[in-house]
Amino acid sequence: MQKPIYNSLLNEEQRSLKWFIALFYIISLSFDLFYELFVRKYMPNVEDSITYVLGFWIYLVLFALIPVAIYLIKQNKAYLVKYVYFITYTIISLINDILTFSGNPELFRSGNPVEVFWLLLSPIFVSTPFFFLVIFGLIVKYLIAGIVIQAPNALFALVIIVIISIFSYILLIRFQSYVNAVKTSYDQQLVGIVKGVISTLELKDPYTRGHSERVANYALILAKELGQFSKEELKTFNYACLLHDIGKVHIPDHILMKPTALTKEEYEIIKSHPEVGERAVSNVDGLQGSISVIRSHHERWDGKGYPDQLKGTEIPYLARITSIADAFDAMTSSRSYRAALSVEEAYSRIIEGKGTQFDPELVEVFEKVYPDWKTIHKEWNSKPNEKFSSLNIS
Repeated sequence: MQKPIYNSLLNEEQRSLKWFIALFYIISLSFDLFYELFVRKYMPNVEDSITYVLGFWIYLVLFALIPVAIYLIKQNKAYLVKYVYFITYTIISLINDILTFSGNPELFRSGNPVEVFWLLLSPIFVSTPFFFLVIFGLIVKYLIAGIVIQAPNALFALVIIVIISIFSYILLIRFQSYVNAVKTSYDQQLVGIVKGVISTLELKDPYTRGHSERVANYALILAKELGQFSKEELKTFNYACLLHDIGKVHIPDHILMKPTALTKEEYEIIKSHPEVGERAVSNVDGLQGSISVIRSHHERWDGKGYPDQLKGTEIPYLARITSIADAFDAMTSSRSYRAALSVEEAYSRIIEGKGTQFDPELVEVFEKVYPDWKTIHKEWNSKPNEKFSSLNIS
């Protein structure tokens, strides 16, 4: 599952990437053309005027990276482009240096504007792994070049890399602080929206008080037990769980709180809430990665659920998790038309639904986390009025 990121930050990275690639070609070409057309012609005695073995042939490979970059961007993997460019350039330039300066170590030039470009601009992506890849990649390059070519100048390049790296690291920390501040502000706004929606739902149907929070807590425990999701993915999933019944705002009160059995027509109206909920949050930045939770949490493993009658693995994975949590809490909560079941009875019914209503593999995980679910249920019943204010959804 792709790490989820906010659209605004994703768009900003893509814009930065385009400028980064353009500057890369401009600087590298300008540097080589300057020495080829000016230094070698008008300053023939300058040591830097040595002709590289690969020469401009190196750009055949570098320009071949453009369609690769376009492909990765279209595949929503733009974050890989900078890695491809740096690794390719570093390997080719190392090979070029070794072929050119072997036997002439005194002519070896330590560093060039392109490498300074990598060092200074790597922080704009606010990626610690990429930043350190650039630093250690260039260090390794000059260590290998220095050893193979036996060029003392390589030591000077290493010193320059360390000095520039310190400055770049300060920029990286500053950029990361800014991005984290933006994310924190956004999260706080989203939390406020989520709590407001939950309060609105509970005003419409007091019998569901705490339902969304309990479902989110149950589902989060099960998802963590699986060990397949990052912290950011779990956060987005938590928001989606809290909003899984948002579509019920659309349901008329006389149907939502009806104390007797629903008619067929009324039940069809109830069944519309997943689709209504999905539309309600479809444009909320930060929820797109888990929006399927809202639409598909009433689907069944045997294909008899709604709204799309999805079957088996057709049902989004996070929605399958939420389905178990939602069913468990619904059974153990009082409604206008029935009393709550015991947690033991709810547990038995979840087990009975293995392979029919619920994903059989997830039911096995449910059995492991059931004691934790039971504890949550007990705590909510003992202090029901404290849970909403103390709920941690960060």
